[in-house]
Amino acid sequence: MVVSIAGALNQPGLRLTAGELLALRPLAPAAGRHRPATRRPGALPARFPGAGMDLRELRAWVEGDDPRRIDPSATARTGIPHIRSFHEDRDDTTLLIADFRGPMLWGTGDTLRSVRAARHLAAIGWQATMRGGNVAALVLTEAGLASLSAGQGDRQMAAVAQMLAGEHDLALTRHRSEGGGLAALAGRAARLVPPGSRIHLATAPQGIAPDDLSALARLARRRRLIVSLILDPAEVAPVPRALAVTDGAAFLMGRLQALDLGAELARLTAIGAQVEQVPS
Repeated sequence: MVVSIAGALNQPGLRLTAGELLALRPLAPAAGRHRPATRRPGALPARFPGAGMDLRELRAWVEGDDPRRIDPSATARTGIPHIRSFHEDRDDTTLLIADFRGPMLWGTGDTLRSVRAARHLAAIGWQATMRGGNVAALVLTEAGLASLSAGQGDRQMAAVAQMLAGEHDLALTRHRSEGGGLAALAGRAARLVPPGSRIHLATAPQGIAPDDLSALARLARRRRLIVSLILDPAEVAPVPRALAVTDGAAFLMGRLQALDLGAELARLTAIGAQVEQVPS
C-alpha cells in the first residue's frame, strides 16, 4: 500500500525513507567475517562439537568419548575404534523490532524517535547481513503488527527498508487509537525466529508497560533480547530554564527534568534483557 505524505510531514527527520536505510550499508564486509562451513542458511558453526551437518574431526576413540559417535567405516578400515564429530550449528538470525506507536512518533530535536529507531535497527541489520546471517523484521503500530520473514543478503535488507518506511508512513497518517502493547508481539516474534536468535527491540521508555514484562521475559529465556531505549534530547539534557506550557486558555511555567531510568533498567535486566540507551 502506497501512502501519500505531503506538506509538513514530508521532511527529513519526520518522514522515513527506504533510501536512507539502504545508505547505511557498510562499504566493506565486517571485520572478522568468516564463511560458515555449515550449509544451513543463517547458521554458523560453533566452536564446540555437536550434532550439526559439517565434519569437525575424525579421530581414534579414547576413554570418555560418546560411543554413539563411533564411525563404522573408519573403525573397519583401521581396525581401531574411531569417532566422528560435527560442528554444532548456531543460528545467526537477527530479528529487528521497530515500535512505531504514539510515544515514538515524537521528538524535540530535528528527528522523530521513530526515525532514529529505524536507522538504529537498519545499521544492526546490515551488520548481520555482512557476516552472512539471517534478518527478519517486525513493526508494531497502533493498528497492529506487520512482519517480514527471515532472509539473507542485500535483497532482504532492501525488503526490510521498504517495510520500515512503508509502515512508518502509515503510522504518521493513521488516527491514534488504543493499540496493543509489546505483549502482542511476543508470540509473533517467537514464530519468526528460532531459539538462539538475537532480538533487537527499539522502543521508548514510555512504551514498556508493566504488563509487557512477562511476555518479554518469555522471549529472553531462549533468545538474546536487546532492548534499545531511544531517548529524546529533552529527556537526556533538558534546557535549564523554565518553559511555558499552555492549553490555549491558561499558561503555566515549569522546568523539565532529566529522565531517571533506574527503575526501568532494573526491571528489564531482571527479566534477562540486555538494555542499551540510544541518545540523540
